[in-house]
Amino acid sequence: RCPLKESNMVSRYRKEFLELEKIGVGEFGSVYKCIKRLDGCVYAIKRSKRPLAGSSDEQLALREVYAHAVLGHHPHVVRYYSAWAEDDHMIIQNEYCNGGSLQDMLLENAKLGQYLPETELKEILLQVSMGLKYIHNSGLVHLDIKPSNIFICHKMAVAGPAGQEESDSEDEFSSGVVYKIGDLGHVTSITNPQVEEGDRRFLANEILQEQYCYLPKADIFALALTVALAAGTAPLPHNGAMWHHIREGNIPPIPQKLPHLFLELLKLMIHPDPVERPSASALIKHPVLSPSREKAVQLQKQLNVEKCKTAMLERELKAARLAETLMKDQTLGSAKLQESETSSKQNSKRLVGGKSCRSVSFTLGY
Repeated sequence: RCPLKESNMVSRYRKEFLELEKIGVGEFGSVYKCIKRLDGCVYAIKRSKRPLAGSSDEQLALREVYAHAVLGHHPHVVRYYSAWAEDDHMIIQNEYCNGGSLQDMLLENAKLGQYLPETELKEILLQVSMGLKYIHNSGLVHLDIKPSNIFICHKMAVAGPAGQEESDSEDEFSSGVVYKIGDLGHVTSITNPQVEEGDRRFLANEILQEQYCYLPKADIFALALTVALAAGTAPLPHNGAMWHHIREGNIPPIPQKLPHLFLELLKLMIHPDPVERPSASALIKHPVLSPSREKAVQLQKQLNVEKCKTAMLERELKAARLAETLMKDQTLGSAKLQESETSSKQNSKRLVGGKSCRSVSFTLGY
């Protein structure tokens, strides 16, 4: 790995991007909403703290870049575009999520005394599980799943050719919101882990015990607590009796009524034994979540069927109109032909009559 070094080059950041506003501050540094001058698109630019070279922050920065390089593109992972070092700062160009973070949403809800409803909690659990499945199948673990690292994209609807609204999102979800996993600074390999502990409030006990046999299950543990916070549970403790109580397999109190099966699933996700926790793949197929997903998929299928029916009817109507036009042309042509034949016969009769020999009598004398 090459350490970051100070550069005297003209700032690429200032040259290529127009900074609009600061939209976040975190462990890594600050995040800015920027417009790229070349394409006019909006991006989220992460700029690391100073000094970076040789520090632990440098390792987090490089780890995030390497993780993005391995993962590529997935609809439930914040998209990575580019990264470079500049004046002892690491700068990362990522996808801009127009809905902010889940943490931002929860803070707003707390001010209003509101909680996310069951349907939305299931959407979060389902979609983040999809992102985790992709990360885990790529041989990596996130190790810092929490509300501030889950980002929200509101699906943009554009007018279709027939005035219909079409979504530009790659997935169809009933809520109209796509949840994405971001901040990959703690990502590490499953088979050769170099664990940098994330937020203690969301940390599974086995990670603290340096038991790394079931690293993906630590992400499942953190996801359950993230959903509990979205459901309205009180802020999680950093340590103490309640911290240990949670790690004994107890979901912290949730101030809204949720189905028993849903609560049991969350409880299973924080089971003290990581082996007992479901995998991300199992969560996606879980009966508690699949009806929501199946409904969205079924509605999309029905819509596709209706579109096919409409297209077929349009083709049949077009064919019928074409056939009608051909029949009219044929009828008209036939009528003209018949009229022509009738006229021809009449002319022929007159012509025959003109050539008829009249009776002539000749008297021959001998």
